Amino acid sequence: MASELISTDKAPKPMGLYPHARKVGNLLFLSGIGPRIPGTDEIPGLKLDKHGQFTEFDFEAQCHSVFKNVRTVLEESGSSWDKLVDVTVFLVDMKRDFHIYNRIYAEYFKENQPCRTTVSVNSLPSAIAIELKCIATI
Repeated sequence: MASELISTDKAPKPMGLYPHARKVGNLLFLSGIGPRIPGTDEIPGLKLDKHGQFTEFDFEAQCHSVFKNVRTVLEESGSSWDKLVDVTVFLVDMKRDFHIYNRIYAEYFKENQPCRTTVSVNSLPSAIAIELKCIATI
């Protein structure tokens, strides 16, 4: 079965050699997508001092930004938010952030309710606190 790699400058640049998404048949597989702002790599709601310690942390801002980035990749790939069928969520601090994430997730998924798995991870490739890996239909 043929597949197509998809990359867009409207989403944060991948942090390695991989596409934003890959179409295979009528399925769309999104690579892990975080909240970084396209073109700047700035992380919403996060400020670090010269020692790399948090001086400002707003997890809600990261949640809204990661959903925006996922929506962008879906749309650039010929799919849409309502066609998501599976979401895997990676949280760096499950105890601190899960209840916030769960509340915001419910706002975005009132109509479409894809399958979801949420896992706690020790760290992600940058100072982000959340990343999503998604599957959608086209």
